[in-house]
Amino acid sequence: MLLATWNVNSLRARAELVSSWLETHQPDVLCLQETKVRDEDFPEGLFSDLGYQVAHWGVSSWNGVALVTREPLIEQSLGFGGDAEEARFITGEVHGIRVCSAYIPNGRALDDPHYLYKLEWLDQLRTWLMEAMNAGPVVVAGDFNIAPVDEDVWDPSALAGATHVSEPERAALGRLLDLGLFDCGTALTTQEPRFTWWDYRQGAFRRGMGMRIDLVLASASLREQLGSYHVDRETRAAPKPSDHAPVIVEFRID
Repeated sequence: MLLATWNVNSLRARAELVSSWLETHQPDVLCLQETKVRDEDFPEGLFSDLGYQVAHWGVSSWNGVALVTREPLIEQSLGFGGDAEEARFITGEVHGIRVCSAYIPNGRALDDPHYLYKLEWLDQLRTWLMEAMNAGPVVVAGDFNIAPVDEDVWDPSALAGATHVSEPERAALGRLLDLGLFDCGTALTTQEPRFTWWDYRQGAFRRGMGMRIDLVLASASLREQLGSYHVDRETRAAPKPSDHAPVIVEFRID
């Protein structure tokens, strides 16, 4: 099973790129974040024309998550059950795995209310996972807006006192891993660059000023089935790209 995650930073702006990417890579599952489109305006034909089905959750021109699959999704669910939730979390079962597309809040700044919201959101995710993982293997893929360790940042000193690298955020991520998940991005020995995100400004991509914040976390039972892990930097270098690169993971599952 070829699974990918990609924060497209507006599906409208990236429609042609997404279509071309799907034709080239043909994943079995694609987790999308920041589609930035309402459900009623979602371009379903872009995917159905290529043989894919889509479960999407978008309630405004911000956020928005989707699961794009070749096989039908079973038991789809949105969010954690609250009435006022933002469209940041969607799940469904495919190939016997509960797959989740997650867009974790940015946090903005350590003294911003959105930072506390981010930590609370991660706690909600942990509570959800505690129950979901009892039912079978789980994969949570998406934009976590957290660089797990200093090696996942081009210059840790440049982000001192900022979000994405603070100890509370990293600790919250660690509590997710403690449930019995592993980070696919560090599970295999590879020499390729780790970063998945580069700012549009200051020539960050060209200068290698990136971070690894797009993660694929999987149940420990899937570790032996992890075949490969790849950050598609070529797509980040394409014309009119997202500021995130797709992350592609292969699980040896029939």
